[in-house]
Amino acid sequence: MANIATCSPRAQPGYSATLTNTPQLSSIQQPSSLVPAHQQRDATTTTASDDGEMFLRRILTGGGGLAALRAARAVKETTGIVGLEVAPNAREVLIGLYTRTLKEIEAVPKDEGYRKAVESFTNHRLQICQEEDDWKRIEDRIGCGQVEELIEEAEDELKLIAKMIEWDPWGVPDDYECEVIEDDTPIPKHVPQHRPVALPEEFFKTLDAVKSDPALQGDAPPQVKA
Repeated sequence: MANIATCSPRAQPGYSATLTNTPQLSSIQQPSSLVPAHQQRDATTTTASDDGEMFLRRILTGGGGLAALRAARAVKETTGIVGLEVAPNAREVLIGLYTRTLKEIEAVPKDEGYRKAVESFTNHRLQICQEEDDWKRIEDRIGCGQVEELIEEAEDELKLIAKMIEWDPWGVPDDYECEVIEDDTPIPKHVPQHRPVALPEEFFKTLDAVKSDPALQGDAPPQVKA
């Protein structure tokens, strides 16, 4: 340590200077009383508000920050239906089920109405699931219940496709008679129902043209089986 001389403030001609041995203070050894208060706080502690600002800055500037916040807001807590659990990844499940449905329905002959109907509404729902990331938007656009109900319905459709292939109803003889049972029991509101997609205008134009063509009037042409 270097010794320096300090003079009393009143050291003027006629007064004697007082010499003292005072150690020289470096910038590191300066007492805390000489450092401004705000610098002491920043250098030693971090307040709660500072922590919050740093957290939000990391979230908002990160690559998946906004997506994470959006996903957190869109979490469904309950379906409101007893026994039906929430599917946290419903969109991905539906896309997988619809893709599988379109693949398995190919085993049904192309000209069969069942295959055409399944392909029509399945393609429609698959497109919505691919376009929307939010489960609420998927439910609103499809309009056939909650996504969890759509999952159950798609799983049932896959089971039905397997049964239809097993039963082979397309190989039934033309003279086969079957009993038709009509049930007018009201369907509960929570049970999902098929709502067919509106047919394009070209379909009705073609239908009118067929009806007005004299060459196509009379008995229906025989069906040709593959």
